[in-house]
Amino acid sequence: MIRPPLRRSRKACEEDRLCKKRSVNEEYLEAFRTKSYMEIWNKAQGKTSTKMLTSSSSSIPLCMQLTEYLLEPRQEMIANITQRLKLHHLLVEYFEASLEACRCCDKILEAIHSIRLAYRRITRIVKLSKMVLDEANKDAIYRELASFATQNNPLSTEQFRDNHDRYVELLQRLKSTRKEIKRRLTWKRVCKKVAGIALITSHSVVVVGLLVFAFHSIVGMVAAPSIVGGLVSVLVKKGDERVGCGCERVCEQLDVAAKGVYIMINDMDTMSRMVKRLQDEVEHRKVIASVCVRNGKWEILKQVMKEFHEHQSGFVDQLEELEGHIYLCFLTTNRSRRLLVKQITDNS
Repeated sequence: MIRPPLRRSRKACEEDRLCKKRSVNEEYLEAFRTKSYMEIWNKAQGKTSTKMLTSSSSSIPLCMQLTEYLLEPRQEMIANITQRLKLHHLLVEYFEASLEACRCCDKILEAIHSIRLAYRRITRIVKLSKMVLDEANKDAIYRELASFATQNNPLSTEQFRDNHDRYVELLQRLKSTRKEIKRRLTWKRVCKKVAGIALITSHSVVVVGLLVFAFHSIVGMVAAPSIVGGLVSVLVKKGDERVGCGCERVCEQLDVAAKGVYIMINDMDTMSRMVKRLQDEVEHRKVIASVCVRNGKWEILKQVMKEFHEHQSGFVDQLEELEGHIYLCFLTTNRSRRLLVKQITDNS
């Protein structure tokens, strides 16, 4: 008698879920400890530090433009490959999409820098609130709060929504085009096999006829071997031809590009959620600051200062986490681009 499978307990399912979550988190954290990540992080920090030293005013948001500095292979190299080799148009679109994704990362880095500059006001306000409470301090605190409350929130998820739709559409086209080429290759192979069988059959009939003729004619006996040899060489040549090798290479390239787009979509979706969370945090602080300024009561101000102080470290950690994921996105994008370029150049 076959017993039905036992249902797993809720506790066992929960333990499996937590185990999978831990393994994903560990894998995610491990990516930040790799040599490749540390190299790209150091390059980005060095470039940012240089820009900050050469900037005329620390209050002006820096235009990081790390794409031109971190993106590999460089877009100039991609342009040369595109001109030299006849690439499938979807491969060109992939390289353009990956460039666009990195420029999106640049904009987020600029927003992070702007938020850090703006948040210095909060730090100054918290310090002032701990000093002797006189009218001068109160006026300074309210001025800083009012300035913070009226600043624009540089974080936005709108660009993520637009890019997400384009990347998903590109992924679908890459996959469907690859499947279509595969179907055509399979159909050609089937047709060639059928044609080969028919050719061999027809040639066999001719050969038999020639042999019969050869037995009845001295001329036929002399001519038959050369004719048979020519027919055999044609068949061997046809059998040795590599069918659809060019299409196979294109399929492999499209597959690499599709995997790159898939990774890019996941990275962008993760950053979108992180940006949304920080965007809400900034808006929350702006609303609190605005209410505090309009109310003007010192007790409310002290409560607001306490909340800002308690959540300051967590907010800074979120900014650093987002910045770290941006560098990770550069790393995975570069890896996908290099892999595709290698796939293209090795088979060119």
